[in-house]
Amino acid sequence: MAEDPDSHTMPLLDHLMELRTRLMWTILAFLSAFFACFYVAQPIYGFLVTPLANIMLEVGGTNRMIYTALTEAFFTQIKVGFFAALFISFPIIASQLWMFIAPGLYKHEKGAFAPFLVASPVLFIAGASFVYYFIMPMAWRFLLGFQTGVGEGVLPIELEARVGEYLGLVMKLIMAFGISFQLPVLLVLLARVGIVSADGLAERRKYAIVGVFVFAAIVTPPDVISQIGLAIPMMILYEISIYACRIIERKREEAWAADAEDDGFEDTDFNES
Repeated sequence: MAEDPDSHTMPLLDHLMELRTRLMWTILAFLSAFFACFYVAQPIYGFLVTPLANIMLEVGGTNRMIYTALTEAFFTQIKVGFFAALFISFPIIASQLWMFIAPGLYKHEKGAFAPFLVASPVLFIAGASFVYYFIMPMAWRFLLGFQTGVGEGVLPIELEARVGEYLGLVMKLIMAFGISFQLPVLLVLLARVGIVSADGLAERRKYAIVGVFVFAAIVTPPDVISQIGLAIPMMILYEISIYACRIIERKREEAWAADAEDDGFEDTDFNES
């Protein structure tokens, strides 16, 4: 009975009260993380701006950041707190969501979803780390290469980076890479429910490559480094997804074969009796 979702049935009002409790814990966790992150927003922003600062020191030019609106710096710190709070509170938010839906799942369904609950944040962190430590330094070095000195033109061209604009760009890149690295989770889940297959994914590989480059061109800045830097990992993850789907299909066929053998033995025993 403990594996049967029907043993956890509740009236609609109890479901709504349960949902309200989970939402309250989620909001409380997010607000606590937000106020804590807002208090240390400047060090967090300093961490995000480190790749640009290092390249500025390397290539030269104006080594500072500016804001052109009176409230821009304040709202930038609010955005930093909000952005960091999402990262910190996500495990609590995910756990509350899981505790709400888990009683309605069978044991084998819980076992099927559990690996993805672990893989999803790991892949998101991997994508965010990849863009921060590898893509950003290369992209910033490429873009800062368009600066000119005093003797290279009529007037020198130097970057005057705005704090709000830079934060928006970094947030966009981190979210784009973090979400894009969820591709194996999405495709494997679809393969589990039979919507896609490994052979189908392999046959549509050329369309997937085109789609990946179009997606990378949309969600990244208009520079070739960040676009290729997102497209290549997504293509690798696509190939990994095909391999993972083949493993799932092989295990599913083995399970079906085992069930068929068990049914055959049962029928044989019945006929003999």
